[in-house]
Amino acid sequence: MEINLNFEKGNGLLPAVAQDWQTGQVLMLAFMNREAWEKTLATRRVHYWSRSRNELWLKGGTSGHVQMVKEVFIDCDGDTILLKVEQLGGAACHTGHKSCFFQKIKNDGTIEICSEKVFDPEEVYKK
Repeated sequence: MEINLNFEKGNGLLPAVAQDWQTGQVLMLAFMNREAWEKTLATRRVHYWSRSRNELWLKGGTSGHVQMVKEVFIDCDGDTILLKVEQLGGAACHTGHKSCFFQKIKNDGTIEICSEKVFDPEEVYKK
């Protein structure tokens, strides 16, 4: 069966969810264009399209926190990608947290930080 992704539907970009392949924890959401998709499949290292920098980027290219592909799924409409990955370095989030989803909205509307930082982003990114 042919892989049929609909990049046109999202103006050339598709949402890509990265999930820890062992725990199922959602690590992050980013976007892929066709080039990022093809490079990810070819190298088994996750590449995304940066909307803010308008460029292709290897996840972990600067930090060393690379995502190694274990499994790839596409949804029924061919417009969303699910990547089950091994997150090297322990953190997917540029803030230093394991997951980008570390802020929980409580019933009273306040935010609870529900994980510790794995690394110091100022040290890693030298900002």
